[in-house]
Amino acid sequence: MGLSSDNVHGLILAVSSSIFIGSSFIIKKKGLKKAGTTGVRAGSGGHTYLYEPLWWAGMISMILGEIANFAAYAFAPAILVTPLGALSIIVSAVLAHFVLEEKLHIFGVLGCVLCMVGSTGIVLNAPQESPIHSVKEVWHHATQPGFIVYTVFILFLIGILIFYFVPRYGKTHLIVYVGICSLMGSLTVMSVKAVGIALKLTFSGSNQFKAYETWVFAVILTVCCLFQINYLNKALDTFNTAVVSPVYYVMFTIFTILASVIMYKDYESQNASQIVTELCGFVTILAGTFLLHKTRDMGNDPPKEPIFQSPQVSEAPSSPLPISRR
Repeated sequence: MGLSSDNVHGLILAVSSSIFIGSSFIIKKKGLKKAGTTGVRAGSGGHTYLYEPLWWAGMISMILGEIANFAAYAFAPAILVTPLGALSIIVSAVLAHFVLEEKLHIFGVLGCVLCMVGSTGIVLNAPQESPIHSVKEVWHHATQPGFIVYTVFILFLIGILIFYFVPRYGKTHLIVYVGICSLMGSLTVMSVKAVGIALKLTFSGSNQFKAYETWVFAVILTVCCLFQINYLNKALDTFNTAVVSPVYYVMFTIFTILASVIMYKDYESQNASQIVTELCGFVTILAGTFLLHKTRDMGNDPPKEPIFQSPQVSEAPSSPLPISRR
């Protein structure tokens, strides 16, 4: 299935976004570590990082990446744009290896390759999105019973995580902070796509900012972004960057694709072969991120003793005992 011109534009913007966002993780982590030496760490509820220029440089990089994401979602379906976030994992892992000295093991390199292969499979089989002529059409999708049920369920889960799990397990279990970011992120992407479409249509001569739906999506987008930034900062300051990036990507992608399928019904225009190929590509990306996650510290670990150590190794270089006395 060939890529349409809109999908090509979305692809280029998504790749650019991944580069900016992947770099932002490293720059922000450097800023958070520097700010933590002079005040209360973000993981402990502090906000001294707001006075750190390096953290703001990371934020600018992330903002540029998100702007590219805005435009990408306006041109291409979420099933194409979101999985390409795997490229930001590769950028983050490689930069963490050289800048933060968080060593990347050889299996981590293999994980990066798997992410690239999976992303290629998804790009080549991405669905062609049906044209949308106004924000009111997006609003119609968002107010369907299926997506309303999904939204209520997501907000319920976020509430449980914030009020029950964060005070008890936030600093010891990565899944808590990243779970909040990922769940909220699926709603953010749907709002991003709506606002992106509104801007695209407005620049084309059809002003969508006269419709109240555009402003509702903009408010939802702002609230969701603030939540994500807050809890992402906590996750980055508390846990290893090489862990945060892939886990966040996997959870964020799963929930975003699920939200897109429910809201836009992306798969209706695809045949079974294309759907299976996309799923295989996504599973390949998951395998790559799993490798990056499991091997994150292997490059820093000292060589381990063999499981079956030879009994001939002893403190004194004496002759081996006779077999009968071993």
